[in-house]
Amino acid sequence: MPTPTRDDKFSFGLWTFGWTAADPFGGPTRSPVDTVFAVNKLSELGAYGMTFHDDDLFPFEATDAERQHEIDRLKKALADTGLVIPMVTTNLFSHPVFKDGGFTSNDRAVRRFALRKVIRNIDLAAELGAKTFVMWGGREGSEYDAAKDIRGALERYREAVNLLGDYVTEKGYDIRFAIEPKPNEPRGDILLPTVGHALAFIATLERPELVGLNPETGHEQMAGLNFTHGIAQALYSGKLFHIDLNGQRGIKYDQDLVFGHGDLQNAFSLVDLLENGGPGGAPSYTGPRHFDYKPSRTESGEGVWESVKANMAMYLLLKERAAAFRADPEVQEALAASKVDEINTPTLNSGESYDDLIADRASYEDFDSAAYFDGKGFGFVRLQQLAMEHLMGARG
Repeated sequence: MPTPTRDDKFSFGLWTFGWTAADPFGGPTRSPVDTVFAVNKLSELGAYGMTFHDDDLFPFEATDAERQHEIDRLKKALADTGLVIPMVTTNLFSHPVFKDGGFTSNDRAVRRFALRKVIRNIDLAAELGAKTFVMWGGREGSEYDAAKDIRGALERYREAVNLLGDYVTEKGYDIRFAIEPKPNEPRGDILLPTVGHALAFIATLERPELVGLNPETGHEQMAGLNFTHGIAQALYSGKLFHIDLNGQRGIKYDQDLVFGHGDLQNAFSLVDLLENGGPGGAPSYTGPRHFDYKPSRTESGEGVWESVKANMAMYLLLKERAAAFRADPEVQEALAASKVDEINTPTLNSGESYDDLIADRASYEDFDSAAYFDGKGFGFVRLQQLAMEHLMGARG
C-alpha cells in the first residue's frame, strides 16, 4: 500500500473527519474531534494540510476571547507539526440567519452581515497563510420560483464578490477566491449549480483574475455530469484554483463518500488528468488534493481515521494505475490509432483563411465521407478496455 507524504499535498476539511454524523433523520453517532488532536493525527497519517470554515474552529456565538483562544491553539499545533492551512472558507449556511442565503438573501441586513462575517474570516485566512478562499453558496438559491428574483440575486452575488476582490487587493493579501458549484441540497435549487454556470458568472466580475473554481466530485455528478470533463474545462479556462475530492454513486443526494468509493472509473480518469494531463505528460494541476467527504455514519471514531487513510490510499493507488496506463506501449499504440492527440492539431493550416478552406477540394468535394460507413473506426472501446484492465491491476 502506498504511503502518503507531504509532497502529495493531501488536505482535509476539519468538517470532514470532524462530522459527528447527525443527519435529517437522526442525531450524532460520534463525538466532536478536537482541533489540536486533528492536526496532530493528520500530520501522523501523512497529510500536508487542513482546511476549515470559521464555525468549525469556533462556534458562531463565540466571544472574541473564545475565538482567539481556538485560533491560538490551532497556530501552536501547526507550528508543532508543520501542517499548513492552504484554504479557508466561511459558513454562510448553518445558522438560521442564513435560511435564505448570505450574499443573496432577500433581506438586505442579512447580506450586509454575511459580508462582514466573510471579511473577518478573510483576515484570519491571511493571518494563517491560506492562499485560497472557497465560497460555497449552499443557501444561495430557492425552492419556489416566485420567491427569488434570480437576476437580482446574481447581481447581489456579483456585488459581494466584487467587494471582496477589492478588499483582498487593497489589503495586499495573497488570496484568490474559488467558487464551489452545486446543483441542489440544501436548497431546492442553488445558484451557480455547475462548473459552466460558475465560469459564466466569473466572466462578469470586475476582477475575474482573482476568482476561479473549486469543483467537487459529487456536486457535478449529482447533476449527471462527467467530473473529469468539468475539471478539464476548468483547467482549459485557467480557473482550477482548488479541488474537492470524494465519491458519488449516481444522481441522488450528496453522498460525500471516500474518494474512489463511488464512480471508480471516473476517479481513475480524473487522477490521470490531474497527474498526467499537462503538456508532455506533466501534472496539469499542482494545488492541494483536498478531500471533502464524510466518514459514514456507521463508523466509530477509529473508523473515521481509517476513512482518512482510505482517501489518500485510493488517490495514490489510482495515480500508480494511471502512470502504468500511460507507460504501456500497447496503450500508446491504441492512443495513436484513436487519433487522441490529433485533436491538438489545428483544423486550419497556419495562415489559412476560410477562402483557402473553401478552395480546398480535398476538404469537401473530394472528401470520401462514405469511407466512414462500416470502416474508419476510432477504436475507443479497445482504448477503454485497456484503461479498465490497468485500473483493475490486470496489466502489471
